[in-house]
Amino acid sequence: MITHLTARMLSVNILDNATRLAAQCFLTAVPLLFVFGSFAPQSVQDQLLSSLRAVFGLSGAVNEQLEKVYQPGDDSLQEVTGVVGTLLVIISATAVSRAMQRLCRRAWQVPKGTTKVAPWRWVVWIVVWLAILVLQAPLRDGFGAGLWLGIPLTLLYQTAVWWWSQHLLLAGALGWSPLLPGAVLTAFAVTVLSIGAQFYMPAALNRTLAEYGALGPIFTLLSWLIVLCAAVAVGITAGAVIAQETHLAGRLGSPPAWRGPDDGRAGRR
Repeated sequence: MITHLTARMLSVNILDNATRLAAQCFLTAVPLLFVFGSFAPQSVQDQLLSSLRAVFGLSGAVNEQLEKVYQPGDDSLQEVTGVVGTLLVIISATAVSRAMQRLCRRAWQVPKGTTKVAPWRWVVWIVVWLAILVLQAPLRDGFGAGLWLGIPLTLLYQTAVWWWSQHLLLAGALGWSPLLPGAVLTAFAVTVLSIGAQFYMPAALNRTLAEYGALGPIFTLLSWLIVLCAAVAVGITAGAVIAQETHLAGRLGSPPAWRGPDDGRAGRR
């Protein structure tokens, strides 16, 4: 299994895919986040700010910069963006969905021709993740109970979301059962990183803001996104190998792994 895992990791090209996915998140999903917040009601904006603080542990100067973006009664972002610009931002944000779809296909060695192109899946995936991001603060706080409940809840919903994400983006090419190991591994990795971000990111963001100005936090955030996307890529790929190369394959009804000189060739056709 270790040999197959190594070969699959190389075929997926973890670092390259993680960097591309992180770049797509930063260039398309982050603008969508700002546009969504600017058009949302004030209560949703407040909840979004609270969730962003919970995710990154924001404080100090960086938190003040974020609050300026969502100042009550400030319609400047709406005026600059407009309806057409907003639609373009939404369409551009689907690049993240497409990048994640390519990652899942390569991890599972699913040829392109196996599934039909369904753009609605890309939009649905983005919308669901936006909704989840808005709800981060109460989830992480265990709906007021504290971290003793918040951490298990985070692990549980992350497992459910990554399980559903694989099934959605693979357009049902695989059943639900084989996708579970990857969902569990990815959820665990993302949960650990999200907890660690609350201790590392506040100081790092404020330090780079003070030293390099507005560009400093950009590089810090992009670096964190690369690490996060690498964890997602490793979790999904390792889950696929575990589901196909261990005794779980028969129980989960996993498809056989493709064999050949280039273990990932089938996933890139």
